[in-house]
Amino acid sequence: MTIKSWLGSAALALLAGTFAASANAQQIAIGHLQDLSGGTSDVGTPSGQGVVDTFAWVNKNGGIGGKQLAVDSNDYGYQVPRAIALYKKWSAPDNKVAAIMGWGTADTEALTGFLANDKIPDMSGSYAAALTDPEGTSGKAKPAPYNFFYGPSYSDALRAELTWAAEDWKAKGKPGKPKFVHMGANHPYPNAPKAAGEALATELGFEVLPPLVFALAPGDYSAQCLSLKSSGANYAYLGNTAASNISVMKACKNAGVDVQFLSNVWGMDENAAKTAGDAADGVIFPLRTSVGWGGDAPGMKTVQEIAKMSDPTGKVYRPVHYVAAVCSSLYMKEAIEWAVKNGGPTGENVAKGFHQKKDWVPAGMEGVCSPSTWTEKDHRGTMKVDLYRARVTGPTDGDLNDLMAKGVIKLEKVKTIELPRKAEWAGW
Repeated sequence: MTIKSWLGSAALALLAGTFAASANAQQIAIGHLQDLSGGTSDVGTPSGQGVVDTFAWVNKNGGIGGKQLAVDSNDYGYQVPRAIALYKKWSAPDNKVAAIMGWGTADTEALTGFLANDKIPDMSGSYAAALTDPEGTSGKAKPAPYNFFYGPSYSDALRAELTWAAEDWKAKGKPGKPKFVHMGANHPYPNAPKAAGEALATELGFEVLPPLVFALAPGDYSAQCLSLKSSGANYAYLGNTAASNISVMKACKNAGVDVQFLSNVWGMDENAAKTAGDAADGVIFPLRTSVGWGGDAPGMKTVQEIAKMSDPTGKVYRPVHYVAAVCSSLYMKEAIEWAVKNGGPTGENVAKGFHQKKDWVPAGMEGVCSPSTWTEKDHRGTMKVDLYRARVTGPTDGDLNDLMAKGVIKLEKVKTIELPRKAEWAGW
């Protein structure tokens, strides 16, 4: 290669680098983990779509501060090593993202220390209480200053369900102690609220039974249902996502198990009720948003506009996980907006953006997103838990829109429980 040609190549390389730097300067990078094919893909798919649609809608409407969001969405199949590999890409100095929209409990907990060191905020799909203690002062979990999520933690949701269950038992006038059992895979996600739930159950006067284990995947869980029946449990917490919970609910229905199921937030939705049919009737679960799809709230218009990014017809029914993902994404969007106006969209500034508002509802989402507050000392966004009951009153074949419109499937409000913000409950 001649000096002249080498200089030409060098100039081209420099020019390409300049163009790349210029392009990067016009964008705000966000990493996005989705589970579209792994053990939680049943709920990961609508949630992931909610994130994708929301940021596409933000870009369509001008982006943030005149910059487009460059969202790198990846199906990691609910595999921790793949999440870590993607994180290494996103945290590289020449490719560092401003924020991450995360997903699972195992991978989010595995990344917590890295997030703190690299100062990258992660708005996760995991609601593990271990992610709620920014300073680690509770001694229950390591400091998680860059972890956020929208909604009550798994532990607080279960505490609310147990509070309701104690009241339900008393209202029914039944004698003796009610029996409670935790059910789910031996995995960080369903185990996240186990200790907190069992501790409060004991305090409330329940007899706590040995846990029953069933896998995150659908399967034949007849044996677990027979064990549940013989145990005499009155209240059983289903800690897995909907797909495997459906298998349990159907098997227990067939086995004639008389138990009140309490579900994890990811364990019940409209699609689960449709698939499980009458086996899902009566299940109690927490709802993160104030209304579901098509609900009577000013902000539902915004949700439906966002949904048109992947369904221009507006005819696809969006389950509760989609709507909650829209809320999560818009909280992130507004945190980034604050950062842009206050020093630039670095991870550190975006994290500070989450701490700026009290009883925060994203603009245009009034009546949909529940008011949330994150502070430098407490990342429990809310202590309010809205409990709902799934109602199924007929055959569930057919289109979900029609089933919901006809009231064959309903999400029925049971009670709102405002838990005390106990310092000792932070982190577990």
